[in-house]
Amino acid sequence: MIASLPMYDVPELRFETDALWASIRDNIRNSGGYAPDTLNRDITCEQTWTDPTLILSQTCGMPWRLALHHHAQLVGTPDYGVEGCPPGFYRSMIVVRKDDQRTTLDEFALATCAFNARNSQSGFAVWQTTQFAHWKETGSHAQSISQVANGSADIAAIDAVTWQLAQQYQPEAVHLRILKRTIPTPGLPFITSQTQDPVLIAEATAKAIDDLDVAIQQALGIVGFVKIPSERYLAI
Repeated sequence: MIASLPMYDVPELRFETDALWASIRDNIRNSGGYAPDTLNRDITCEQTWTDPTLILSQTCGMPWRLALHHHAQLVGTPDYGVEGCPPGFYRSMIVVRKDDQRTTLDEFALATCAFNARNSQSGFAVWQTTQFAHWKETGSHAQSISQVANGSADIAAIDAVTWQLAQQYQPEAVHLRILKRTIPTPGLPFITSQTQDPVLIAEATAKAIDDLDVAIQQALGIVGFVKIPSERYLAI
C-alpha cells in the first residue's frame, strides 16, 4: 500500500503534511480499512497515481482529465479557501517581474513563458488560447518563479496555493507581481485506486481535516473538504 500528498509537500511543511496523513491513516484504520504508516516520497507522482495499491494521493486536474479517470477514483477535493473561488476551486496567478513595465497580456506576445510541466492545469493548460514567442519548461512552479525572477523568462502561471506558499518560503517571489488572475477551476483532487472504497477514505479525510490542530490547518492552508463531480473536472 502506498500514499502520498505531493502537490504542496514543500520541505518547510513536512511536519504538518505528515500530521495530516497520520490523522487520515488512523481514521481509515479505525473504520476497518488499511493504510500505510507513512507517506511515500520515493517514487514519481505518475507511478503513485496509477499504482493499484494506492490508498490516497493528490493529483492535478489535467492528468485526471487526460487519463487518470480511467485508472483511479476521486475521493474529494481539499478546500484551500482561495480568494475569489468557490469552495474546492483555485486559480492561477499570472506573474511577471515587478520592474517589467508591461501591463497587459498582449504585450508579452514576444516574451518567454516559463511553465512547470505540460500536464499541469495551472501552469500550462491555462495558456491554451495564448501564444508566446518562446516556451520554457522548468519542472516545477518554484523553478518557474525563479526563472521569471532572474530574467531567464518573462511570465508564468502559478497556482494560487503554490503562490501563497512562495510568499512565505521562496525569497525570489518578492521580485514578482501579479499581472492578472485566471478564472476559477476545480482544485487539485485526492484520488485512490480502483481497488479501494472512496467513500470510506473520503469520510476519513474529511474528519482528519476537521480535527486538525488549528496551527497545522493554517500552515497547510486547508479550510475544508468538498466533493466535486468528476464530470466537472472532465469539462475543463
